Amino acid sequence: MFTGLSAFPLTPIHRDRVDEAAFAGLVGRLARAGVDSITALGSTGSYAYLTRDERARVVRLAVEHAGEVPVLAGIGALRTSHVLEFAEDAQRAGASGVLLAPVSYQELTPDDVYGLYEDVTRALSVPLVVYDNPRTTHFSFTDDLYRDVARLPGVASLKIPGVPADPAEAARRVARLRELLPQGVTVGVSGDAFGATGLNAGCDAWYSVVGGTLPAPALEIVRAARSGAAERAEELSARLGPLWDLFARHGSLRVAAAIAEHLGLVRGPSLPLPLRGLGPQDRDRVARVVEELGLGQE
Repeated sequence: MFTGLSAFPLTPIHRDRVDEAAFAGLVGRLARAGVDSITALGSTGSYAYLTRDERARVVRLAVEHAGEVPVLAGIGALRTSHVLEFAEDAQRAGASGVLLAPVSYQELTPDDVYGLYEDVTRALSVPLVVYDNPRTTHFSFTDDLYRDVARLPGVASLKIPGVPADPAEAARRVARLRELLPQGVTVGVSGDAFGATGLNAGCDAWYSVVGGTLPAPALEIVRAARSGAAERAEELSARLGPLWDLFARHGSLRVAAAIAEHLGLVRGPSLPLPLRGLGPQDRDRVARVVEELGLGQE
């Protein structure tokens, strides 16, 4: 479950409540599409905005509607004690693994972050994905910290924030990580515009925002890359260039929500306040890109 396409669905929030029916529909859609894993409560899943009860319910719904597809659950929080509570809830709900980003209000040190993962892995009975997402956490891992955290028991995968755009540089970057990480710890690329390049460079997994809303084009890229058709994977990604541009301009969460609302997969507005989503003109642009690329025909 730490290879291939891990799809990150929205947690639709309508009128300040989790829209459970819409979320179940998103998860079932991903399972039918054949994704390799489903990660509930990632950044796209708005985990930081949800209460403990809401998070536990979302994981239970994901497990219930994912069928045979393994479910990973985000457990990030400001306090270690809360992370441990969320981890316990996810395990009780049947999650096959957990995803942890070092969330904080105060600036974290490498010692803080290592201690977080040390405390959490000690209490886990399922594997853990290390989530490096400096755009939201404002903390960047060093390679030394990657190495040290990856050696903790139960760490199964590293989710890196993209790779260099140049394929040769990307391959060198992934090879460097392979030298640092213990055998069996997979490397997963994130930042959807880097998905094809990362997979072609040797990443084992793509932790994908677009895969959580539009699994078909994401799966096509993964299958091309994993079959050795590197040029085809890059061509498929380049075709989605207008979508990657929207992600870069507005953030992937707001665009993913606009896509899901446009396709009728969720009711709008679907983001937790104070997030208000895109304005009318930008929503129209998202809709045009979806239609021009044929992304609503899945």
